[in-house]
Amino acid sequence: MDILKVRDLKTYFKIKAGTVKAVDGVSFTLKEGESLGLVGESGCGKTTIALSITQLLPPEGLIAGGEIYFEGTNLLKLNEEEIRAKRWKDISIIFQGAMNALNPVMRVGDQISEACVYHEGMSYDSARKRVKELFSLVEIDESRIDDYPHEFSGGMKQRAVIAMALACGPKIVIGDEPTTALDVMIQAQILQLLNRLRKEMDMSMIIITHDLSILGETCDKVAVVYAGKIVEIGEVETIYEEHTHPYTEKLVKAFPNIFGKREMTASIPGMPPNLINPPAGCRFHPRCEHATEKCRLVEPKLKLIGGEHYVACHLRGDNDE
Repeated sequence: MDILKVRDLKTYFKIKAGTVKAVDGVSFTLKEGESLGLVGESGCGKTTIALSITQLLPPEGLIAGGEIYFEGTNLLKLNEEEIRAKRWKDISIIFQGAMNALNPVMRVGDQISEACVYHEGMSYDSARKRVKELFSLVEIDESRIDDYPHEFSGGMKQRAVIAMALACGPKIVIGDEPTTALDVMIQAQILQLLNRLRKEMDMSMIIITHDLSILGETCDKVAVVYAGKIVEIGEVETIYEEHTHPYTEKLVKAFPNIFGKREMTASIPGMPPNLINPPAGCRFHPRCEHATEKCRLVEPKLKLIGGEHYVACHLRGDNDE
């Protein structure tokens, strides 16, 4: 059963230089208990999708169009009080960079207790008990409940942020680069933890990253995001082994293979486009060596090419207007 449906989402930022079309017609579906990865270079719109779902955009951001359905309710039709009731209780987010997500002058346990008191109506004592349960869940000793963030290691801070996201038993957790700045060993532990918690708590999850290895460990499906659009989406094995879009191919080739020949990984030439004035046609065509005249003039549509595999590319003969 589908728990989240995003349809033709358009999120823009009004700045002095013009309107940045950060997310420009994104659609995807998340099933109950499923994990979806959003992958792409920095500035392609991944985090903006997450902030649009939770409606935590900065003042200059606005949702210019589309629909976001959570369990059949269009979140974009809710008022501020109604959407605040959904945040954390139904949809929570693990923010990028645990050091910035935690208040440095507030005890970690108290920060997590706040969500329980506000959304669950718990007493302070009940909330403290819940925090100790959450600490056990994310493998932090409950004796650390009154410590400040600076007394936690990087991995412990990340576990605390995960505990905070789980405080109210949400149905969807969004992880925005949940292992940023952690070393490889701690990163692996956090990914194993997220996998275990998703299965134990029967949650759905969205993982945002530029690291394909993370998606292979944690996701069922992957959506490749480029310049504010999804260019390819499918099951994780399909994206790794049967990818079709040239951008996906370059992302995969840029990922080091420890079993392959020892050589420098391939880089993607150029930069993502300026989304105030994106190129016509396929937005990847200025960086694609396979681009044709049609790629430069006509925007490809995201089309089904088999199973749950969709791609937006004119290089496939069936992607005709």
